[in-house]
Formats: sequence, C-alpha cells, structure tokens
Amino acid sequence: MTDQNTQPAQTSQPATGVTAAAGFRAAGVTAGLKTSGKPDVALVVNDGPDDAVAAVFTSNRAQAHPVIWSRQVVGDGVARAVFLNSGGANCFTGPFGFQTTHLTAEAVGEALGVGAGDVVVCSTGLIGVGDQTFRDGVLRGVDLASAALTADGGQAAATAIMTTDTRAKQAVHTQDGWTVGGMAKGAGMLAPGLATMLVVLTTDAVVAADDLDRSLRAATRVTFDRVDSDGCMSTNDTVVLMSSGASGVTPPAEGFQEAVTAVCADLARQLQQDAEGASHDIAIEVVGAVSEDDAVTVGRSVARNNLFKAAVFGNDPNWGRVLAAIGTTDAEFDPYAVDVSMNGVRVCHAGAPDRPSDEVDLTPRDTRVLIDLGVGSATATILTNDLTHDYVHENSAYSS
Repeated sequence: MTDQNTQPAQTSQPATGVTAAAGFRAAGVTAGLKTSGKPDVALVVNDGPDDAVAAVFTSNRAQAHPVIWSRQVVGDGVARAVFLNSGGANCFTGPFGFQTTHLTAEAVGEALGVGAGDVVVCSTGLIGVGDQTFRDGVLRGVDLASAALTADGGQAAATAIMTTDTRAKQAVHTQDGWTVGGMAKGAGMLAPGLATMLVVLTTDAVVAADDLDRSLRAATRVTFDRVDSDGCMSTNDTVVLMSSGASGVTPPAEGFQEAVTAVCADLARQLQQDAEGASHDIAIEVVGAVSEDDAVTVGRSVARNNLFKAAVFGNDPNWGRVLAAIGTTDAEFDPYAVDVSMNGVRVCHAGAPDRPSDEVDLTPRDTRVLIDLGVGSATATILTNDLTHDYVHENSAYSS
C-alpha cells in the first residue's frame, strides 16, 4: 500500500532547446514585467570552455537599446551569457533606456562573475516601455534567473520570452557527438532583415567565432530572412549563436552550417505556424527565376500583398492577385508566360486561366503556392500567413 503522504521522487526533465548542447545552463522566471503574472525573464549562460559568439540583428534603422548594446558586445566574437526579457521592448526610451540595458548587463556580469561586455541583452514587448518600474523588474529578474540556472532549463527559458506567442518554440539537431539547439519567440512583426524576433542558438561543437558568423549568416539568409508573415519589421530582432566547445569535437564547416540551418529552418516554421491570428500557413515557392534575388523579390511581393492574403483567408484561389503582385517587382519575367499553381492545381498557365478554380481546396491550414517564372533555374521559398479578422483585432488592441 502506498503512503499517501509520500512525495514522488523528483526527476529532471531532458535538456531541450538552448540547453540540449553541453556546456549551457538556462532559466526562465517571473519578475513581474507582465501584468499576466506569466514568466518574463530568461537567462542563457555559456559555461565553456569556449566563449565564441556570433549574432545578426534587425536592419530596421529604428533599433532598440538592447540591439545597440549587443552589437557592441559581439564585436569581439566573445560572449558568456544572453539575458532576455519580455514585457517591454526598451525601445524609444531615451538615455534612461540605454542605461537600463547597461545596468542589466552589469548585474548579469556580477552575478556570473563575467564582464558586462560579455553579456548580450535582448528585450521584447511594447515599444516605449522602459521606466523605473520596468528597470526594477528587469534587475529583479537578473537576480531570480541567475539563482535558477540549470542544465535542463531550456523549456523554462523558451516559455519566459513569449509575448503574443501561444507556445514555446525550440529545436535540436545532434550528430557525430555534437549538438546545435535553439529557442525562438515571435508571432507578429515577422518581416526580418537578417533575423526574426528573438532567437538564441547554442552549440557544444568547437567552432571559432568567425566560422560561427559565416554559418549563422548563411543559415538566416535562407530561413529567418524568408519568413514574411505580415510585412512589419521589428526594432528588436536578434539571433545569437554561442559555442561552448564542451563536446571537444570540431565538425566540418559544411556539416556545421547544415546543422545550424536545420535548426533555424525548424524554428522559422514554428514562427510561421504561430503567427498572430493566422488560419493558413502559406509557402510561396518561386521557380524558374533568373536569379535567387529575383525569386525572393517575387515571393516576398506576393507574401506582402494584402489582397492575396485576404483571398486565402476566404479560401478563394484568386490567382489574378498573385500575378498582379509580382507585376509590381523589377524581377525579370514575362507576365504572359507565368504559371501559378495552388495546392497542386495549376490555375494559371502562360498568363491565362488553366484548371478551374473550384478544383483548388484551400481549407487545409498548410497552403502551397507555386510560381514558375519560366526564365531561369533559380528558386526561393517565402513563408507567410493569411490576413484574418483575428490578426486585425489582436493588433488593434495590443497596447490596451
């Protein structure tokens, strides 16, 4: 007979996300930044032996104080920790806001015994939030998070950086004795320049900072930079990649880049699938382009076309809106030689109607649009979502 007063044995959870790679600890805590009382501060620490880092940031000219700070931090290719808060973007908060970021890095450094210049800081939430109450909450979060660090804290950290996200986003890739793991947040303002919202990637492979940078930029170019959910670029976008070297394995450059790309692609799809209010996840594949740049330009033009996105929301295969969208670009093609297919049905051939539109089923959430420009061999795929009532409602009430 079991004693009802006996507590079950405590078992640790398997390491996930940013703590899947050896040499990393993480935490996610509640510091009171969110009125909901949900977790709002995360900390990821690299225990080494290596401390290499690379990062890419938003190309928006309006940049939050944490982005300005963190650009300086990663300049020497060295970092020991990433501090992240939700509940306030600390953007357009004046000199006080930049001082808050600096104080945050100093507090993390003091708690961990590292220099403030080795602490990346990331913030997400409402722009214009950064008063004394916010600062107090962030610094309180530093104390709480540094005391809660564990080698299986990836899930807690991924949960703490959520804002309008409905679920935490993590990914892991392991091979040949080394691992790449990561977490991401993002559900809106998904139209990046080099990065999408906040992403932290970790690896226990032995990789120098310059090689981290090359792999990260190659990966983000074909993953995060091709998620274009709503055409709105954030002021806080940051993707950080840290290497602990704890596995002792130096992977081949090509294999490492493939692993980083796989994790980024996984996280990018999760971002797309959790986009605010979306009812369709749309992959726009452009083939037959003269160049990859042309393929991206065409795909992004369709992804940002509100008429097309509204049609998909209504399950209307209005391919004319696709042709109208690509006609606004400077890509090389003949509008009267383009083919368009939707969910496997070619509705337009050589710029004219092909199969009847009622053969297209747009009720599934996964939606594929194939555009064949017919002038080359380059391809690219852009991920987007439909435009829904829920998206408009959520973003009309975001500040309330």
